[in-house]
Amino acid sequence: MKPLKPVFLKCAVQKYEWGKRGEESAAARIFSPNSGCPIEDKPYAELWMGTHDSGPSLVLFSGSSPDSELLPLKEWLSQNPEVLGDRVVQRWGADLPFLFKVLSVAKALSIQAHPDKELAPVLHKERPDMYKDPNHKPEMALALTEFEALCGFIDLEELKGVLGSLPEIVNLVGKESVEELLNIDRSDAKDVKAALQSVFTQLMSAKQDAVSETVLEMKNRLIKEKQVRHLTTKEQLALRLEEQYPNDVGVLSSFFLNYVKLNPGEALYLDANEPHAYIYGDCVECMATSDNVVRAGLTPKYRDVETLCSMLTYKQGYPNILKGAEVSEYTKSYQPPFDEFEVDQCCLPAGRSTTFSAVQKPSIFIVLNGHGSMKIGSEDEILLTTGNIFLVPAGMEIILTANADSAESSSKDNDTNENSKSSTFQLCRAVVNSQFV
Repeated sequence: MKPLKPVFLKCAVQKYEWGKRGEESAAARIFSPNSGCPIEDKPYAELWMGTHDSGPSLVLFSGSSPDSELLPLKEWLSQNPEVLGDRVVQRWGADLPFLFKVLSVAKALSIQAHPDKELAPVLHKERPDMYKDPNHKPEMALALTEFEALCGFIDLEELKGVLGSLPEIVNLVGKESVEELLNIDRSDAKDVKAALQSVFTQLMSAKQDAVSETVLEMKNRLIKEKQVRHLTTKEQLALRLEEQYPNDVGVLSSFFLNYVKLNPGEALYLDANEPHAYIYGDCVECMATSDNVVRAGLTPKYRDVETLCSMLTYKQGYPNILKGAEVSEYTKSYQPPFDEFEVDQCCLPAGRSTTFSAVQKPSIFIVLNGHGSMKIGSEDEILLTTGNIFLVPAGMEIILTANADSAESSSKDNDTNENSKSSTFQLCRAVVNSQFV
């Protein structure tokens, strides 16, 4: 058996229309050196790192030419399952259980949710053209810049205040349904869920003509009131969303969801069947390997309103924000309650080193910014720079070092993290969750 070594990856980019354009996109600034392709004046929304068929990574072999036919990572893993570790292979087969991404969001993504393990295979069987995977899709977003999102339902008291200040929504869904929600006893969780589900479903299922009229009425009222009072954060957001998606029910439903603004280095995780929408910013995202999305607002794509409204948990309350647990002087770990993945963020000052100890699971590293090197045992150092993406096999210890002169060289690069200094050698790692292995 050949000794295992890290393998470098050439990764895929998705140019969805909501992505940041050209040099403004962190995904583009990493994809360009990774692929050798120049950055164009086009939207670059997502950089994918993993084995998913919609954007598979390719293995770069030492000495291969740019024109060489590269092997898909999924095929390489099937030929070399030992790089995954025994427990990972036993649980998930000869494949990565996670998909790693960089997202650059200029325009709000759809109001959406991802199906759980029970619903995903049902949707895949019924609509394989729309729901391409039989797997669930819990996910986590780690902010590289200030990052805005909608996530989960606001609590009952806040919702009562919202409905009291939005007569347009009350008229659209019906005063009787709203009164039932306003007068409900919050101690009865079952009744609260039923009432919230009823109002939200009526809103999302309203006829388009009625939605358009309601959005226009609310917009005109808020524009007038803006002259005499300071609009709330949610009201300002609704006007922003209306500019991007005129006459869309998602403008109205945004009032039902928590508005979250992450600072760089903060993370938000999303379980299955929870409504959310990313609004603006750059982040690293990790998820179980799946591309299943059930959409119902803020999108020109297919909307499956009935499925979305029936699948949601209707849990209320502000989401849990992860600040990262320090695992070393320069590394923080972000561990969501999902077996498939966790994410580490490493920021090395010039000339400093850190060790990632051997673990019995595979890792994917991405160099977000700066220059440095990787050392494995007694072998020669491997130079690293922005855009390098590599898989480290299970059971392998690596030492990462930032260049002593990276302050000078890195200042020439575009900083992916607006909060990082130009001298920082910055990486992220996706790895199977330590709770599992």
